[in-house]
Amino acid sequence: MPAEWEPHAATWVGWPHNKSDWPGKFTPIPWVYGEIVRKLTPGEPVRVLVNSATHQAQARGVLTKCGVDLSRVEFLRFPTNRGWTRDFGPIFVRRDKPPEVAIARFRFNAWAKYRDWQKDNQIAERAARRLKLRLLQAKVEGEPVVLEGGSIDVNGRGSLLTTEECLLHPTVQARNPHLHRAGVEAVLREYLGATNVLWLGQGIAGDDTHGHVDDVCRFVGPHTVVLCREDDPHDANYLALADNRERLQGMRAEDGSKLEVVDLPMPAPLVFDGVRLPASYANFYIANAAVLVPTFNDPQDRVALGILAECFADRPVVGIHAGDLVWGLGTLHCLTQQEPRKME
Repeated sequence: MPAEWEPHAATWVGWPHNKSDWPGKFTPIPWVYGEIVRKLTPGEPVRVLVNSATHQAQARGVLTKCGVDLSRVEFLRFPTNRGWTRDFGPIFVRRDKPPEVAIARFRFNAWAKYRDWQKDNQIAERAARRLKLRLLQAKVEGEPVVLEGGSIDVNGRGSLLTTEECLLHPTVQARNPHLHRAGVEAVLREYLGATNVLWLGQGIAGDDTHGHVDDVCRFVGPHTVVLCREDDPHDANYLALADNRERLQGMRAEDGSKLEVVDLPMPAPLVFDGVRLPASYANFYIANAAVLVPTFNDPQDRVALGILAECFADRPVVGIHAGDLVWGLGTLHCLTQQEPRKME
């Protein structure tokens, strides 16, 4: 699996439609998606998943008003349950000799939490047929393996970040209760080329995926990660993030070199309707022509943007207001999925 900063052929986005993901606050959401697509299209095409002709017309109308170059947008009539394309969308893998891009096909079951996932679970097959790519069925002893894209992050050289809370918990939202650590690592090695799995502990408060790593820690270079840091010892995230920092101090990249760990601040706790939301600057998306970073009208916004700008000197770092988006319990990385270019 290539690193996210490597060249993309496109970005995949599932146009929002499930109002239950943003109860009482759906109206602004398509406009946030429109702004995201507007920032992506200068650097790469965007493949937008829509449910129907009517849904496509709605998306086209929003994108037009947002000033998006529609020649850079391809609409795919692939019905979805939700818009969180990171988790159900195709996970692309690549080899250099002979050059090929394929799709690692994992099962999606709505984070082992919700009942409506059957349409989302078909997207990998639909993508493979449309792009005429090989589909690599991830199975152990004939049983499909469940994995979401937001539960992993890679450096493109064999190292992979994930959390024990998400992939190893035996009872709470257990994806593959029959697989223990060695079994999970074998799957990640076989289907994603991960030779070096780096296990963090827990995710952040408010995350209903039960521990996705893309709200906590991300690769920004082959040997560099950004890790969320909470300085308030009374905050719900303090101990979990401190534990993750301690774990990383003893970890190495796949070549044995020490990882550089860059601190990324957390915004102040964001609560809506009595619910703690998983607001995190780590949920950024690395596109060809920009790095899109969620912002929350918080004083730490500009600090986080500055830190990430130093990490990505080769492309602009752009803030996208995610105060409404995070009511859906995810932001920019959760709703995008990169399609890598084939190496020539």
